[in-house]
Amino acid sequence: MSIPWRVIGVVLLAVGAAVLAWQLQDWRYGRQLAEQARLNAETLNQLTQTASTAQQAEQDKRLTLEQRLAASEQTHYRALSDAQRDQDRLRDRLATADVRLSVLLDAGEVAHGGAMPAAAGTSGVDPATVRARLDPAHAQRIIAITDTGDRGLIALQACQAYVRALAPEHLE
Repeated sequence: MSIPWRVIGVVLLAVGAAVLAWQLQDWRYGRQLAEQARLNAETLNQLTQTASTAQQAEQDKRLTLEQRLAASEQTHYRALSDAQRDQDRLRDRLATADVRLSVLLDAGEVAHGGAMPAAAGTSGVDPATVRARLDPAHAQRIIAITDTGDRGLIALQACQAYVRALAPEHLE
């Protein structure tokens, strides 16, 4: 049985065409895969840049908040120090009799027999009012109470400033 050369030629030509088609298909798929890989890499790069930008923005917001809180803390510490200094001066002035605390008395009470001597140095006060000087120990206690109140108010203001500084962060 002899195979004609034409059949062999046709078979070889068909095999060659199939191999060539297979190689072209492989080349085309390879090019598509390379393009897809490039697009995936670009997308990943964009996502990475977006995440990095978002992270930097969050860090900047955090730094700004920390700076605002530090400035607020300094302001309130200064206010607390100033209040303490003023209270100390007032205590010293009370202790040296440079200043005396007095209270207004009801003129009707004084007229009904509750006679109290007018406080010394009431020249700047309405002459119809009667004032009584407080005992220095009581005056010191009153100053201590107001000092505690002042400190409480300053601490409250500091807390309110802290909450106001944080509030925009939670509203976004």
